[in-house]
Amino acid sequence: MKKIFLSTGLFLFGITAFSQAIKENGTIYINHPYIDVINNSVKYYLAKDDAANMKIYADTAKWWVSGMDKAIKIAEAIKMWDTDFDYFDSIKVTVDGYPDYLHYIDKDAKVVQSWWHWAGKSKKTKEWVKVDYVQFDTFNKDGKIYFEGIYGDWSKMAKEKM
Repeated sequence: MKKIFLSTGLFLFGITAFSQAIKENGTIYINHPYIDVINNSVKYYLAKDDAANMKIYADTAKWWVSGMDKAIKIAEAIKMWDTDFDYFDSIKVTVDGYPDYLHYIDKDAKVVQSWWHWAGKSKKTKEWVKVDYVQFDTFNKDGKIYFEGIYGDWSKMAKEKM
């Protein structure tokens, strides 16, 4: 009888423990206005429309890309993006798959995660430079991007700018 109670108790304890382990922390969207913002930011970059690009970022927005020591102000970043066209022709940015909007319950975080391919033909070497990267854009309550972080191997692109 003790074995039955012990077995039943352990069984019920196990069910309770495992049922509490699964907990959602938000929702992932395949279509959302914030995804449209990110897609538009790529269009603005390719069109060199700095004014339109500035409108999607908060005034205090920061930008960081792998290889940088610290994040910089978005206005400084946009000026840096413009220099890409001084060193490369035929710049293309294409999405890999589709972006996701992640709305986290914890701290009401709003993030668009997107995967991209950047390509440009070097004006110096006439070689194509290609970079695959992932981008994370965090939005504030006003629907503006306040932080953008990008991870990719930009070393080939940086060589062309030296």
